[in-house]
Amino acid sequence: MAFIDYYNVLGLGKNATQEDIKKAYRKLARQYHPDLNPEDEAAKKKFQQINEANEVLSDEEMRRKYDKYGATYGEHWKQGEEYEKTRKAQGTGTARGSDSGWGDYTYTHGQHEGDFSDFFESIFGEGIGRDKKSGNVRFKGEDYNAELNLDLTDAAKSHKQVITVRGNKIRITIPAGVEDGQVIRLRGHGGQGINGGPKGDLYIRFRLNNNTPFRRIGDHLHLAVPVDLYTAVLGGEVTVETMDGKVKLKVASGTQNGTRVRLKGKGFPVYRKEGEHGDLYVTFTVKIPTNLTERQKELFRELAKTQS
Repeated sequence: MAFIDYYNVLGLGKNATQEDIKKAYRKLARQYHPDLNPEDEAAKKKFQQINEANEVLSDEEMRRKYDKYGATYGEHWKQGEEYEKTRKAQGTGTARGSDSGWGDYTYTHGQHEGDFSDFFESIFGEGIGRDKKSGNVRFKGEDYNAELNLDLTDAAKSHKQVITVRGNKIRITIPAGVEDGQVIRLRGHGGQGINGGPKGDLYIRFRLNNNTPFRRIGDHLHLAVPVDLYTAVLGGEVTVETMDGKVKLKVASGTQNGTRVRLKGKGFPVYRKEGEHGDLYVTFTVKIPTNLTERQKELFRELAKTQS
């Protein structure tokens, strides 16, 4: 896996604030959302990168490590801190990697050749230092990847769920508002470390099934609501579905087909923002009556004459 410039993915500079990151993520997530780009594999891949970039840059600790070690260790930036500790423990040395991964290396040491080999082994094998008693290089455990399928209604509320990964049952809390394709990391739920090294991490990618009449774009929901011609002309009210129940909505007289109304705060929960929701946009679709009786047609003709 090549190194990814997450700032470039979001169209930001390295001095971007958390507010800049949030705004860029929301804008791009809407643009490349799978619902708006069906069958577009390039848009799907871009959407996944956008989610990964947001996951890293919106986390202060992960962003610090990414900024500090990305240029040196490329795709291995997550292990940069451990690599540095290993290098210092084995003598003075430097490792240099290209933006696309590992490139050229220089290493200066005052110890025997075995230390040189151990250093390279520790980098490529994700070694994180030596055990003081045995002298063995410690390795972080393997990172696991899993997919979790959820209905959209399930993703609309925080809840606990048990998943099975490689035979192990893991109880996790899923925050309300997760996106389709979003990846979250669970520290220490990967493979066992070697020689006393820490366990790897578990990366869970969410796949959402839309089991609702709504179309989701970011934190907002969109719903088409049919309105009969008479209500559109004379005014009245219609019953509208929301994620938390039905509400009655007034229809103004003379409402045109395609008229859109916003219900503030009736959209999807905002990820990791307890109590915050997007909006629900209701679009009225006016139904033209069919199978009219002769009397009804005559009344429409009379009405048409008054209009002319």
